[in-house]
Amino acid sequence: MSRVAAVDCGTNSIRLLVADVDPVTGELNELDRRMTIVRLGQGVDQTGRLAPEALQRTFAACREYAAVIKDLGAERVRFVATSATRDAENREEFAAGVLEILGTPPRVISGDLEAEYSFTGATKELTGRTDLATPYLVVDIGGGSTEFVVGADRVLAARSVDVGCVRMTERHLVHGGVVTDPPTAEQIAAIRGDVEAALDRAAEVVPFSQASTLVGLAGSVTTVAAIALGLEAYDSAAIHHARIPYERVREVTELLLRSDHEERAAIPVLHPGRVDVIAAGAVVLLAVMDRIGAREVVVSEHDILDGIAWHAALDEE
Repeated sequence: MSRVAAVDCGTNSIRLLVADVDPVTGELNELDRRMTIVRLGQGVDQTGRLAPEALQRTFAACREYAAVIKDLGAERVRFVATSATRDAENREEFAAGVLEILGTPPRVISGDLEAEYSFTGATKELTGRTDLATPYLVVDIGGGSTEFVVGADRVLAARSVDVGCVRMTERHLVHGGVVTDPPTAEQIAAIRGDVEAALDRAAEVVPFSQASTLVGLAGSVTTVAAIALGLEAYDSAAIHHARIPYERVREVTELLLRSDHEERAAIPVLHPGRVDVIAAGAVVLLAVMDRIGAREVVVSEHDILDGIAWHAALDEE
């Protein structure tokens, strides 16, 4: 069994998992899992660069994580950076800071590899379940991009497209540096149009019609699930593998779209860092379910972070 530390640095959040992993038995024992909203992708869609304040927030989180990794004695550290970093002109500044703090360079992975990691993390525990038909369609809604993966015991097809909750919010809901609250019908339609076009691009590679079970991951999906379940506090155990019907996803999405900042902030399970971007994330999820005709989404708390840990334990790319 190997003790590994996996770091997933996305557009909106940076997350850490330290775990003991046994690739032979398929066992993953979680020692520490945490998330920090750093909004690394702040303004990247408009400027093409990582903002100085976003870098400083991210480096501060890295220093916190470095202390945890040292205390727990992880033998191997794998740092993966995704959408925002792929797009940034000054990504070398980011890479140098991560290397200095954590002693390992960030691996800026392709969308296809991001999809493979997400699939591994989300479906490893589902192997052998008779109540969920395969192939799975795994949908990972991030801050800057969304990954679509179809597979059963392995990935059959995958595509990453540039529609995520942060990117859609900044592109369509921000005017003069302020998020429109609540969004107008025209703004919602603009987000939906972008998502539909992205789904068209994904469908060129990913056979949506072959999928039997929709598995949703990442913060937008888990937050929608928490609201749909009526939780008074965020409860990972209650959310993990919850099956949320289409109608509840639609109702939660409509609630978020008609709410202003204060009303969303008052939702007990909504992390403060997601208040301004959750509505766009919910629109992405609902559009996916509409496109494939999904009657429910199976929600996974295990995602790309767990996939990174598995690949680190095997010392694979």
